[in-house]
Amino acid sequence: MCRNIHTLHNFEPAATNDEIHAAALQYVRKIAGTTKPSKANQAAFDHAVAEIAHITGHLLEDLVAVAPPKNREEEAAKARARAEASGRYAPRVA
Repeated sequence: MCRNIHTLHNFEPAATNDEIHAAALQYVRKIAGTTKPSKANQAAFDHAVAEIAHITGHLLEDLVAVAPPKNREEEAAKARARAEASGRYAPRVA
C-alpha cells in the first residue's frame, strides 16, 4: 500500500473531510500509476477520488472501535521518532 495513506480510524478528533480526500487521492494516484492524469482522464480520475472519499467517510462512520481513541500528536511524534531512528530523516531542530 502507498505509505502516504495514513490510518484514519479511531483518532480523536475524528478524521476531517480533507484528510479523507487526501487519502482517496493518494489511493487513486497509486492505482492509476500517475500523480497528474492527462486531460482525457481528468474527469474519471476526479470522479474516482470523490467516490472513494465518499465511501471512506461512510466506512469510518460505521466502524466500531474497541480501543480508546488515539491522540494525533502522540502518534505523529511516534512516527517521527521511528523515522529518525531508522535514519530516513534527520532529527527536527527546535
